Amino acid sequence: MTDLVLRAEGISRHYDDGAARIDVLVDVNLAVEAGEMVAIVGASGSGKSTLLHVLGLLDTPDAGSVFVNEVLSSALGEAARSRLRNRALGFVYQFHHLLAEFSALDNVAMPLIVRRVSRREARAVAARMLELVGLSARMDHFPGQLSGGERQRVALARALVGSPSCVLADEPTGNLDRHTAHEMFRLLKQVNRESRTAFVIVTHDDELAKLADRRLQMDAGRLVPDSSAQPDSAAATA
Repeated sequence: MTDLVLRAEGISRHYDDGAARIDVLVDVNLAVEAGEMVAIVGASGSGKSTLLHVLGLLDTPDAGSVFVNEVLSSALGEAARSRLRNRALGFVYQFHHLLAEFSALDNVAMPLIVRRVSRREARAVAARMLELVGLSARMDHFPGQLSGGERQRVALARALVGSPSCVLADEPTGNLDRHTAHEMFRLLKQVNRESRTAFVIVTHDDELAKLADRRLQMDAGRLVPDSSAQPDSAAATA
């Protein structure tokens, strides 16, 4: 019996542009198991980020269902859906979205504080996460005092602080130089392997995509096997 942490069935999403209808997602199906790393590649505008927002319960599909830890998200009220998102999912973006007025430590602690964990306990867990990503010496620094790679590692620590079942990452190395991107590659794979945290990563970076257990492609709003991937890593979930 598989241990599914994220499942999407028949997801469709469209936008109206004047008189025209733009189908961004078309009958998308995906199942992600605990500890699995899935890469989603595709051209800009193909619907990758929209899919990530739907999977992360940040956007509502026009049709279809999203299950997080086998809980049907559409059956929940907004407050319960927010709690599920906070407890089960982590997020990393190309631009780190750190709060400039808070230290690295307090940025990482924020999801736990939102969960009403005491500030002392939240900061203690955040400190352990920053140590995990190699930033224990920088936890009292503010985002403006950190390099781009350091800010992205803080963002990863923040995504992991609540022990999520799955981390959704949207171009997590897209704003980094090559050397720093390689460091982030290794860190993502290390966390994935050691913690059994699942990752769904949207990326244009072929080297990052090659680290994944499966590599899928968004093509005209549909999620299909990536034709450029090796045969043993290109199986999509239907």
